[in-house]
Amino acid sequence: MSFRLIDLPKIPDERGNLSFIQEHSHVPFEIKRAYWIYDVPGGETRGGHSYYTNQELIVALSGSFDVILDDGQSTHKVSLNRSYYGLYVPSGMWRHMENFSTNSLALVLASTEFNASDYERDYEKFKQSKQ
Repeated sequence: MSFRLIDLPKIPDERGNLSFIQEHSHVPFEIKRAYWIYDVPGGETRGGHSYYTNQELIVALSGSFDVILDDGQSTHKVSLNRSYYGLYVPSGMWRHMENFSTNSLALVLASTEFNASDYERDYEKFKQSKQ
């Protein structure tokens, strides 16, 4: 399965909009972990790895940033800047995040608990595994 944008529900209200995420309805996996990325200094990147088994849904809760995805054959840039879109990233894709706007907040929902051995942090090894 490839990466894709997932439309999340958006309930408009004059007092402020509301969006939500439900496991198995909007996320194609059981959520085992949630983490968020914030206060990223200008010019910095986050990520720079792939997962062997973990899948993720990435949402820009505030501000904007770009997610660069590499499947070993091609590279894609997905700009996230709306809190009612989630980017589904399957396992086996190299990813990093860049171009964080001031006060951006990235929410990441993950299919696995943290496991350091699930990461591939060597890009050359990643590329070799895709051949």
